[in-house]
This record gives sequence, structure tokens and C-alpha cells, in this order.
Amino acid sequence: MKILVCIANVPDTTAKINFTPDNKEFVSTGVTFILNPYDEIALSKAVDLTTGGGTVTVINIGDASTEPTIRKALAIGATDAVRVNSKPRDGYFVARQIAEYVKTNPFDLILCGRESSDSNGSSVPAMLAELLGIPCVLFAKRLTIEGTTATLEQEIEGGKEILSSPLPLVAGASEGMAEWKIPNMRGIMSARTKPLVVIEPIEVPQHTTVKSYDKPIPRSSVKLIAAEDAGKLFDMLRDEKKVI
Repeated sequence: MKILVCIANVPDTTAKINFTPDNKEFVSTGVTFILNPYDEIALSKAVDLTTGGGTVTVINIGDASTEPTIRKALAIGATDAVRVNSKPRDGYFVARQIAEYVKTNPFDLILCGRESSDSNGSSVPAMLAELLGIPCVLFAKRLTIEGTTATLEQEIEGGKEILSSPLPLVAGASEGMAEWKIPNMRGIMSARTKPLVVIEPIEVPQHTTVKSYDKPIPRSSVKLIAAEDAGKLFDMLRDEKKVI
């Protein structure tokens, strides 16, 4: 089985985020970047599925600064890697680059994280599947393969949904699909020599532009109320428009 895993290089979830004074660009100076956690789940599942035989290729859209993240993916268990030499402009740009690669390098299964932890868009898997004309299950918590058929489980309101699909397909990994794998010393050493191919991006129309970024409103200070004045809580919430 040939599996492709799409990986993103994202800021560490504990990093302090800042933007330029005009709020138009993210300031990456001093920020540690990591393998997107949902993509890491997808990669771990791919490694599990190919334990008895098969290959796992990881693909990333990014400049040379993303290569440490790619090498980590190789250390976890990927067979080889591809880097499209361009910064990821938006979800459509990323999906088009991956689709172009897959059209000339077909795979039995394509795994992505359900979303990236920086954009939280959940758009790439569905767009990629549409561009390739294959099925997509976005929030997959379970995945099994039998022959050329995949069985997937995803959560829905009030329960879960079991789906089956012929291969190839695109699946977006959620928590529960696999346990994260910690690279061992052998994996780290072998990652240095595994193939990493760099390709140039294709031209893609730009349909979206970022106007500005905004940070969440800072949390207000805690207000303490004496136990005997608990009834005032509702008045305070109503005055601050927290309740109607």
C-alpha cells in the first residue's frame, strides 16, 4: 500500500503570537515551529497501516525552514518526503500543489490532519479530494483497510457514523485514529539519509488575501462576590451583556 500524508509546519501551540504593527503579517521571529498535531496523528496511522509492507510519503508546502519538521516525520516512520518549495498561501494553493503531485504519483490512500492548528480551516482535505475526484471523510476517528475498501468512523451530533469507501480516498484524521509516536534513536539517525525531494510549485490563481489579523480580546480580571451576595451575579452578567 502506498500512502501519502500531508503535513504542515505550524507554530508551537504554546508560542506567543505577534503581528506586525499594521496587523498584516505574522511575526515568526523567536517562534518554534512543530509538526501539526493532527497531521502527526495521520502519520502515525499511516505507519501502523504499512507495518506489514508498504510505503509512507509525506508532502509539505514550505520553504527550506520546514525541513526539520519534515525530518521529524521521517524519523517517526515515513519512507520518503516531498517538499514543494513555496510558502503555503492559503488552503486552495496547498490543495492544488498536492493534487498536482498526486496526479503523476498516484497513492492508495491520502491522509491529512482534520485541520491545521494555525488556520483551523479544515479546507485542504475536501478541496484535495474534489480536485482528484475521489471521496473524502473529514473528521475520521477510526480507520481500517480491508482489501481495496476503507471503513471509517466519525462523530456526529448524538452519536457516531460508520462509513465505507473504495480506495483511493482522502481522510482527515481526528483524535483517536492513532496514538502519537515518539521517534527513537534509530528513527532519528535513519531520517538523515531518507530521500527528501524538493519540487517547484505550479502557478495557482490567488483568490484570497489577508486583510489583517486580530488577537483575541484579553481576559478581564476576576471579580469576587461574597457568598451572601451571590444574587448580584445575575445583575453583573446582565450589565456586561453576558446573559439576556
